[in-house]
Amino acid sequence: MCLILFSWKNHPKYNLILTANRDEFYDRPTTKAAYWKDHPSILAGKDLQAGGTWIGLEKSGRIAAITNYRDPQNIDTKARSRGQLTVNYLLSKDSPEAYLRKVKNSGIHYNGFNLLVGDVDHMFYYNNVNHQITELKPGTYGLSNGFFQENWPKLKKGRNALTKVISEDDISESKLFEILTDNEIADDSALPKTGVPLEWERALSPLFIKTEKYGTRCSTVICAEKSGDGVFVEKTYAIENLQEESLERIEFNLR
Repeated sequence: MCLILFSWKNHPKYNLILTANRDEFYDRPTTKAAYWKDHPSILAGKDLQAGGTWIGLEKSGRIAAITNYRDPQNIDTKARSRGQLTVNYLLSKDSPEAYLRKVKNSGIHYNGFNLLVGDVDHMFYYNNVNHQITELKPGTYGLSNGFFQENWPKLKKGRNALTKVISEDDISESKLFEILTDNEIADDSALPKTGVPLEWERALSPLFIKTEKYGTRCSTVICAEKSGDGVFVEKTYAIENLQEESLERIEFNLR
């Protein structure tokens, strides 16, 4: 997962409105969003290479999402899979903050990551590079492959677009997905410097990424109403032409 835009307790009807793109190598095997056979309370896609997930829900109201922190000079090829951090939270009974305190003690075993964990009442963020645990207040946020709320072009554009969509009483799923398909490359002067070559900074700068071997594999929209009703929608893109391949729309209830 490389882009997460979300509104937390910042709308009269919804506790959470979230839009996200998962960027990954096209040859990494993946299953589409569904309730897991081995853990029926988890709703998520699954990374078949390492067994984790980039974003998921649990029936009690728990949610977890993760992005990699881009730092190519500090990659440990023997590090644990970061996608397991989301699954472990969804299966745990810990509060979001208590879980992140445990992760903080073991974060050295993983390459850089940004982790969001929450339940129906609280949302927390943790990054294992600066080691800060933060509880989020009501607001609209963005997270990519740098630090939380870092002003990368895609994040500024995405946050502004999400703010506009959620200003309406009725939230349009189509407009939320439209945010995620923006493929405009940022100006060189606005690009972050994350340690990758300039041509890669350009290629990774849009909200929707498309390169020869790597890019946006799927888009997710999650809308959780204050009543407990919600919907988890995932668009998967065909690798050959990156057109929409399938849409999974799963309603849930957290009461």
